[in-house]
Amino acid sequence: MNVVVIGGGRMGAGIAQVFLAAGARVTVAEADESASAAARERIARGLRVAEEKGGAGAGEALARLVTGPVPADAELVVEAVPEDAALKVRVLAEAEKAVGPHAVLATNTSSLSVGELAAGLERPERFLGLHFFNPVPVQELVEIVTAPATSAETLARAEGWVAGLGKTGVVIKDSPGFATSRLGVLVGLEAIRMVEEGVASAEDIDRAMVLGYRYPMGPLRLGDLVGLDVRLAIAEYLCERLGPRFEPPELLRRKVAAGELGRKTGRGFYDWD
Repeated sequence: MNVVVIGGGRMGAGIAQVFLAAGARVTVAEADESASAAARERIARGLRVAEEKGGAGAGEALARLVTGPVPADAELVVEAVPEDAALKVRVLAEAEKAVGPHAVLATNTSSLSVGELAAGLERPERFLGLHFFNPVPVQELVEIVTAPATSAETLARAEGWVAGLGKTGVVIKDSPGFATSRLGVLVGLEAIRMVEEGVASAEDIDRAMVLGYRYPMGPLRLGDLVGLDVRLAIAEYLCERLGPRFEPPELLRRKVAAGELGRKTGRGFYDWD
């Protein structure tokens, strides 16, 4: 199978890694040589870690990885660029022109409307959402999001690919935030409000959800991992589309304005240094 991942950041690198581990040939398309080199190193590091834990050989998998433009013979193109609708529309339209008419295009968006992203495509029936979760190599779930124009054949192919990765797919109708972001963001925003109101510390709120509700990770720690800037952008989008129950707390806005974005900057609700 020939897979293309557009964007080699944390999510894109993880998506590329799992397809490589499943035996696919993978092309990672990045903006320039520097970004391509960084993406390759991320993927190589992830494969080495997986190999140490009993996964497929990193060297053999890396031999099937290339960086460069979208090839014409791609069967699946997964867009994993930042959550900017205009950027995604442009990237997807360019990818569609590069591949054959039977290729499937997918977006890894966690909240944007798949139907609206499809508006710029000539073959929207071959487009859908494949929402992977961070960190991709260990998370079992993939949301398979269908837009109104998505064909039954495209959905069936996507379900087969997800199963081939050893992951579980859930089919979701296109709706702001889908299922997981919509529910997860609500919990995360309420947890931030509780910190803001002095109800409890971030550590104790997270500990309560892990021990009381069997969450694998508390909502505040998860927000730090995802990135508080990402969480704020999703909350603002959902607030615009679904109403004031998604209004971001002022504490979240302050942290983002101060550059306290979570793990990637060293500080969010936790000190990551």
